[in-house]
Amino acid sequence: MAKAYVFTRYGGPETEALVDLDRPRPGPGEVLVAVRAAGVNPVDWKQRTGYRRPGETTERIFPSVLGNEASGVVEETGEGVTGFAPGDEVFGTAVAGGYAEYALLAAGITAHKPAELSFVDAATLPVAAATAYDGVHQLALPAGATLLVTGAGGGVGVAAVQIARSLGLRVVGVASERKKDVLEALGAVHVPSGPGWADAARLAAPDGVDGVYDLVGGDVLHEAAALLTDRSRLITAGAPPEEVERLGGARVARARNAAVLSAVADLVVSGALSPHVTLTFPLDRAGEALREVENGHAQGKVAIEVGADV
Repeated sequence: MAKAYVFTRYGGPETEALVDLDRPRPGPGEVLVAVRAAGVNPVDWKQRTGYRRPGETTERIFPSVLGNEASGVVEETGEGVTGFAPGDEVFGTAVAGGYAEYALLAAGITAHKPAELSFVDAATLPVAAATAYDGVHQLALPAGATLLVTGAGGGVGVAAVQIARSLGLRVVGVASERKKDVLEALGAVHVPSGPGWADAARLAAPDGVDGVYDLVGGDVLHEAAALLTDRSRLITAGAPPEEVERLGGARVARARNAAVLSAVADLVVSGALSPHVTLTFPLDRAGEALREVENGHAQGKVAIEVGADV
């Protein structure tokens, strides 16, 4: 048996529990890892409430392990898996939850962890950093162009700012006042979120905005679209595809592959990208970790430490 932090039905925090489960067995295309760390993301608690990603149709089986990303050491590989062997240090996307002593990772979205990268930092890359990487490269703005990032103070936003800066882009980040110091330290021009933010963004970018990476949706997305002359340079990870398509933009096209994970890991190793992990919790306090994210208290990324040598 192995420890895992689960939710037993759709609902609030009252549905969560630390339980003993049978050690999972890897199926075709899967890798079983002894987890060293797991990343904590807003999508984790949203899934607990019943949220499904666009196109997701699989019925959830309870108890369901929380978490979408993890790092660890390979224990077993499933049928058809190549390139991984027991003892390899890896990180990737969890098939059925990452807040556990053992987790199954999708082999196609799993990468080898560089020795210079900690398990904790690696565990926080598959969701936020990879989404940021996909979006910035989808826009393909030339060096010197100005990118506006809404929701820049969140996990995806902070990563997008850094990746954009590494490509020579000027970045205007819209976020709460308490995220001002973080964004300015990363080289972005901070614009306070809230009423009047679009006017402030125009002042911050007097020559105009060349691209928008929206992470908020709703009215903010519509206001951001109005700042662009070329709406094909509008992408969102914060709104449904039909909403952004009406504005002439598109959803972030997720690559969901090992190559992107390796690329963001290399950015961390080179110093161009900091995962910005500010809080860690042991597995038996996973609920506290999730509350930090769910309640919006976290100032950076939150991770759960499961094994030794993280």
